[in-house]
Amino acid sequence: MKFVQNTGGCPLERKGCCKKYDQKLSTHDWLCDIPDAENATNYVEVQFKNTRKGYYLNDEKIPLEKGDMVAVEANPGHDIGTVTLTGKLVLLQMRKNNVRNDESNIKRIYRIAKQSDIDKCNEAKLKEHETMIRSRQIATDLGLNMKIGDVEYQGDGNKAIFYYIADERVDFRQLIKVLAETFRVRIEMKQIGARQEAGRIGGIGPCGRELCCCSWMTNFISVATDAARFQDISMNPQKLAGQCAKLKCCFNYEVDAYVEAQKQLPSRKITLDTKDNTYYHFKTDLFKKEITYSTDRIIAANLVTISSQRAFEIINLNKKGIKPDTLNIENTEQTPKRDSHDILDDNVNRFDNIKKKKKKHHTGNRNQNNGKSTNDPSPRMTQNNKENQERSHNNKKRNNKQSKN
Repeated sequence: MKFVQNTGGCPLERKGCCKKYDQKLSTHDWLCDIPDAENATNYVEVQFKNTRKGYYLNDEKIPLEKGDMVAVEANPGHDIGTVTLTGKLVLLQMRKNNVRNDESNIKRIYRIAKQSDIDKCNEAKLKEHETMIRSRQIATDLGLNMKIGDVEYQGDGNKAIFYYIADERVDFRQLIKVLAETFRVRIEMKQIGARQEAGRIGGIGPCGRELCCCSWMTNFISVATDAARFQDISMNPQKLAGQCAKLKCCFNYEVDAYVEAQKQLPSRKITLDTKDNTYYHFKTDLFKKEITYSTDRIIAANLVTISSQRAFEIINLNKKGIKPDTLNIENTEQTPKRDSHDILDDNVNRFDNIKKKKKKHHTGNRNQNNGKSTNDPSPRMTQNNKENQERSHNNKKRNNKQSKN
């Protein structure tokens, strides 16, 4: 029996389960180790470039594995793509993407791509950037209010897909004629949004990481300004907008947690009544569960910060018709706030200063010991001094009496 050192690789890597694609549309095949999962269906997921994938029927049962280059049916001609999923998980992905499981309408896989097919596909991809720049010039010359963001050639080079962005409806019939005469290919126009364009171009977000729309996001959910308000984010358009000039998608990530935390606090529309004033909501700190109230509805005036528990107590009192004297709880000792100078002094050397102060304090007490000298070696010396003082005092009295006599 031979023992093989484990180098950290996944034992399912030979099936493509742990194979990592540098593409955001790749899917982790978590069903690859189930017996007969690969033979559960003849449908195969094929990916093109990094923004488009399709599902094709392998009716001839060609042995395919993840990562194989295949030639698939297209309209017209054929296209070249990469196999990303096989087996039972393809059916779940088709259901997720609302693809009908109908063999009559679905396209088919022709064969595994030959070297000549791959070379022809690579030649077509090299022309995409030059075609995009030239098509933008043509659209500008025709006076069309649109922007061509990307161009994708078909694998056989007979068709090109132009992705464009436009705020208004554009009549590009003349543009299609000019593009067809210029590039000698079949033209297809597809409109995309600003978020899709940012995902195609890519970039770095304010968090320092790659844009979510470029790295992993495929479905874009609409973002509302309420998501920023729930999180108490400043309504600054420059900070709210991403590189696509739309609201940042990351506002939707944590808004549910903020909404749930807000349910544990009183409503912002409720006012608190005391014997002196009426207080209106000013701001809320969800992390500390503290609420700040103001005596004015619009501006900050006489701000008072209380806990959420205290706010509920006052609301219950107001419902009963009772108005407390103040918002804060009376006769409560507040912990003193530390000054900024004290915080700056919090270093290791502060212990040395304490030792020096203690030494000075002890020496001062010794010097102020009822006028006694600090050179007394022992309590016996003090007793001897007292006896000598008494003797001298008695001798003085005797001398005085003799002088009088």
